[in-house]
Amino acid sequence: MEILHVSAECYPVAKAGGLADVVGALPKYQQSLGHTAKVVMPMHRTKFLYNNEWEVVHKGSFRMGEMYLDFTIIKEKTNKLGFDLYCVDIYGLLDRERIYSYDDDTERFTAFQIAVTEWLSKWEHHPNVVHVHDHHTALIPFMMQYCFGYRHLSRIPTVLTIHNAQYQGWMGWDKATYLPAWDTWRWGLLDWSNTVNPLACGIKCADKVNTVSPGYMEELKREANGLESLFNFESGKCTGILNGIDYSVWDPATDTYILDNFTVKDLKHGKGLNKKKLCDDLGFDMQYPLIIFIGRLVHEKAADLLAEAISKAFEQTGHAFSCMILGSGEKEVENGLQRIQNDFIGYYHSQIEYNEKLSHQMYAGADFILMPSRVEPCGLNQMYAMRYGTVPVVRRTGGLKDTVIDFGEENGYGICFDKASVEDIVYSITRAVELYKDKTKLDEIRQRMMNINNSWETSAGKYIELYDSIYK
Repeated sequence: MEILHVSAECYPVAKAGGLADVVGALPKYQQSLGHTAKVVMPMHRTKFLYNNEWEVVHKGSFRMGEMYLDFTIIKEKTNKLGFDLYCVDIYGLLDRERIYSYDDDTERFTAFQIAVTEWLSKWEHHPNVVHVHDHHTALIPFMMQYCFGYRHLSRIPTVLTIHNAQYQGWMGWDKATYLPAWDTWRWGLLDWSNTVNPLACGIKCADKVNTVSPGYMEELKREANGLESLFNFESGKCTGILNGIDYSVWDPATDTYILDNFTVKDLKHGKGLNKKKLCDDLGFDMQYPLIIFIGRLVHEKAADLLAEAISKAFEQTGHAFSCMILGSGEKEVENGLQRIQNDFIGYYHSQIEYNEKLSHQMYAGADFILMPSRVEPCGLNQMYAMRYGTVPVVRRTGGLKDTVIDFGEENGYGICFDKASVEDIVYSITRAVELYKDKTKLDEIRQRMMNINNSWETSAGKYIELYDSIYK
């Protein structure tokens, strides 16, 4: 079977979040199962682009509203990622360093989708499945069926994976003219609440829809930023498939980013050395548990609660732990986390940036990772942490609920709480501090976590089963 993945990001080419990790790993594991998986994404101006060899495989053009755009498809020559990687270049739109957050993102990603569909329409043979990811690519199933120039693609089954339903790509109806000539009788497929909603359109038009955990799919039927009724109506074609993690990247035994490699057999020694390196760099005391947060500093992750919660937890525990924050996001949240730094010198440090190497070092050296998310479609950080023997402290939501069992329950290995509130976070931190004192119990939990198989092998097989259910 041949699968074409279409995505805005892909690790290690360009990454803003978990979407990149999924698209960088899933195709590789599908290849290992004997299938042909390919990825096409925008040609973001990143280090990966300049550090690798490329060849031009297609040139074309299309009209988008009043604009006439040329595009180029390039292919990475060496199969470095374990699958064929293609990038779309459109001068002035896709040739930028950042992935998102430009004023013309609507134009950028609409043009990207048209270019991909135009290129696909010229293939001598077609893939068995087109797999699109999130709202940035969700108009493609509609265009394949209802744009007059692409109707020969309508027999190709499509899958939409929703990594985060909070972002839907809304645009005014005046921009519907951007799409290639389409059957206007089908306007209702584009519409949701009197606006063009690409994610809603993808849910309506794709043959199958999945989210990145079963728990998140059920949550979307109750809370989906306005799409609740749609998820309930289309529930027959919707499912949840839990993400995996790439064990070739996230393995403490081979990770080149960390100071000392270790396995479950020598985790106490290995984690100890990695923790010492972090604590020495930050001026922390090794005797205290090290609690970390890694991720986007946004409301969705409940990062706005962290400064107050950490401050109160220091007060309640008598400064009985150390804490490190790594991430970036909303300026107000960043500033709040920076402001408390002078209050807890020697116990607390916040680093406002995206830093892949440092994140690996933190997973390897920390004792606990805090994830109080309001919304967490799957969550990969808790699985990375468990792989490195770091205990997840999580709110029961989405994929966190599917992957972490409280250590107070049978065969549990994490710390779980119910509300995204300062009080629940503080209480959970105090539980972590107490657990840390019981070294026998902590070692038992760490060993149990590290032996859990969260690799992509199982999940990749479930995607193949999903494709088989619609392959014509």
